[in-house]
Amino acid sequence: MNRRDFALGLCATPSLLRPAWAADEPVEGKDYTRLSTPVLQTTAPGKIEVIEFFGYWCPHCNAFEPRLEAWVKKLPADVSFVRVPVAWQDAQVPLQKLYYALYALGIDAGIQLKVFQAVHVQRLRLDTEAGLAGFARANGIDAAKLADAMKSFGVAARIREANQLFAAYHIEGVPTLAVQGRYLTSPAQADGEERALQVADALIRRARR
Repeated sequence: MNRRDFALGLCATPSLLRPAWAADEPVEGKDYTRLSTPVLQTTAPGKIEVIEFFGYWCPHCNAFEPRLEAWVKKLPADVSFVRVPVAWQDAQVPLQKLYYALYALGIDAGIQLKVFQAVHVQRLRLDTEAGLAGFARANGIDAAKLADAMKSFGVAARIREANQLFAAYHIEGVPTLAVQGRYLTSPAQADGEERALQVADALIRRARR
């Protein structure tokens, strides 16, 4: 979902069907964008870095998540996968804080899907104290520790880094995948979730060469 779509409250869901040309090599400007100025990698030097820019608030990110998680599990050892939460508006910042607080508490296995389900299926208000407490209880998380982590200096620092990073990549919509600081692709650009992951695979191979 891009800035304009969010502001207007419009959602244009990309096609989930695999197009006939899905096996073709990706085309620059059509399937992906090459950054004019590469972004310095921030994690795992020596590996190929793949970043997903996403928002828990985004319905397209929610739809993409199951397929993305399956893809991530199959990534080769020379690829480092990182998630970066995006907030276009102040109201979305609590969900950025939630992501980094869960990370700081070491809560990882399956939590992404649970947060998306809480937001998009259960309709929990995770930007409120009551909503967060309910989510924590339902998932066996200490609500007080989660609230403290969200207010911590470490989480604030990670959010500043995230904001700098998606500004450096000139991210205008989510979900977006960035490969090796050079290339961007997304289900919206590549015309589907499956095709976007195929494009990302091709860009990883290109980065490896």
